[in-house]
Amino acid sequence: MKTLIAFIAMAAFMSNAVAQSTKDVIKQQVGDGVKQGAAIATEHTADKVADKVLNSIFGRKKKKKNDNQSQNTSVNNNNNNNVATNTSATNGLTTTDSSGTSLQTYSKYDFVPGEKVLVYEDFSKDAIGDFPVNWNTNSAGEIVTASRQTGQWLMLNKKGIYRQDDVTTLPDNFTYEYDMMYSGDNDFLRLFLVSGGDDNGRLAYDMGNRSGVDIGIQTLTRGDGNGGVAHISTYNDGNTIIDNQVEFHNTSGVPKLKISVWRQQQRLRVYINQDKVFDLPRAFAAGKVYNTAMFQLWSDPNNSQSKYLISNIKLAAGAPDTRNKLINEGKFSTTGILFDVNSANIKPESYGSLKEIADVLQENANVRVKIIGHTDNDGDASMNLALSKKRAETVKSFLQSEFNIDGTRMETDGKGASEPVGDNKTAAGKAQNRRVEFLKI
Repeated sequence: MKTLIAFIAMAAFMSNAVAQSTKDVIKQQVGDGVKQGAAIATEHTADKVADKVLNSIFGRKKKKKNDNQSQNTSVNNNNNNNVATNTSATNGLTTTDSSGTSLQTYSKYDFVPGEKVLVYEDFSKDAIGDFPVNWNTNSAGEIVTASRQTGQWLMLNKKGIYRQDDVTTLPDNFTYEYDMMYSGDNDFLRLFLVSGGDDNGRLAYDMGNRSGVDIGIQTLTRGDGNGGVAHISTYNDGNTIIDNQVEFHNTSGVPKLKISVWRQQQRLRVYINQDKVFDLPRAFAAGKVYNTAMFQLWSDPNNSQSKYLISNIKLAAGAPDTRNKLINEGKFSTTGILFDVNSANIKPESYGSLKEIADVLQENANVRVKIIGHTDNDGDASMNLALSKKRAETVKSFLQSEFNIDGTRMETDGKGASEPVGDNKTAAGKAQNRRVEFLKI
């Protein structure tokens, strides 16, 4: 209860102004995407889904079938981040991503994903309009698509708790990432990483006597662009240990954020896009077992247009031991180098993983490596093979241009989907297979 009171007080303190243009962007993206996604079903079902989403949520009529809308990019899971892009590239290197964010803006980004993917959720196996099968809630939500964004998203637009049932353990060393799109003016999406989970299937609003971390993101508007407030609280047996908040900015013009959480024993780091917003050495209680991930949407009852979309949720375990694995074991593999859909363009959030391997190569000037790209088995095998080779070449070019690694020290190759390390029948296995490997030669 203390948590709820503190949270309400904090929410009331924050500004509640959101630019109408930002609302319009997300409304059109979600609305158009839902209509397009629903079109894959029967005409009757498509009409029902479009009517339901466009009318009841956005309060506007479904567009006519011959409406000339821009088409949503087709989904291909060999894209590590499932985000469409329309950017120019030089020598295969992305200059900007789909939101206009450049790799250079991530130059201080030190986030490195965990070594082994435990859970990956992109909602690709769920039907448009349904609530996802691997989740539980005491509220309501549904799967949608968004124009100019590939893949499927879970839309949250009603106050409540949303629990990811296939997260059953949060190791001492893990990373938890997700993409978030938003529209709202006095709302808060909170991520709970807790010990104990829910009691007998009951999804609780407060932390009770549990221990855990509560990470909240509220979207606001600043004079210099979109932004918001990140709030964090930590608990031990119901007692608040840390309670802090910090502003962040999102000047890309797109109401979309990449949230990255990194736990190392008791230490917690939280990143929003390229910025590290929290670095807490004692966020997790010593000796506690954390096993549950839950989202809470707190919405202003006076604002029915507010909503959040989440997707591309990845839980990975372990701290990558890049130096030891490459130098002593002779091989290092990472899922942290991300690419645009059906492309060799590198996503900006790959910067931390690329810098990690570059540091090892700079410190070991005599080491030569072969860079090998891998994909999952979605799509045509020959196209996947060609794509994996091109991605390896792009990684080499980036290491050479950004970190001055001598090109003669690096060879490249690609294996497509021929050497899987995970089960291609599962989303987590596919995510583990989409990787870049470095072999010492």
